[in-house]
Amino acid sequence: MMTKFRGVRRPLHAIGDGRIGMDWINRYIDQPLLHGAAGLLRSWHLRTRQPPELLEPTWNLVVLSFLLIASGQVMAGKSLALSVAALVMLALPSARKLLSVAKARGAGYGAREYKSLRARAIAKREAEWSVRIIVLFASASLPLIAPIDDPVGACFMLGASIWFVLTGPLKAYLDAAEPPEPNEGDRMYSGVFHFG
Repeated sequence: MMTKFRGVRRPLHAIGDGRIGMDWINRYIDQPLLHGAAGLLRSWHLRTRQPPELLEPTWNLVVLSFLLIASGQVMAGKSLALSVAALVMLALPSARKLLSVAKARGAGYGAREYKSLRARAIAKREAEWSVRIIVLFASASLPLIAPIDDPVGACFMLGASIWFVLTGPLKAYLDAAEPPEPNEGDRMYSGVFHFG
């Protein structure tokens, strides 16, 4: 009995459909970055014994501190005051998050916090795939922006680019990454419950 040969669908046809392009981006860019962010969260939690959600605001404050020191070396007068005000405004949400988490988490990071962070990460992982890719490509293209003639404007643009490149993609991927499992917490939570 002979079967009817229908031919082989060419890969270029599938690229035109957009399936291979999206699968390639998902497999070779998005998934490795998600695994890297999960490893970073795990390493942060194991080394500092702090909740994993504190990594992103802490990193944001470190980058803003670096930019504050750099602006003090490069700028003076009104431009320095304006840059310090802008950096302080960018630091306020991270400082507020650190303070609110520190007040709310007297007990530390346990099973309840893990389950909450995991549910939020799964929702962001599935719903915000395109946002992560857009942020990633925007941060990769920021250094290619044409230089500005005004030296103060160029310093502001350089600082904004450095801040976005160092914090934007990291935040997007840390929010969607698998949080580390707590080593302690509820007695009901043990090695039996391994998700994913």
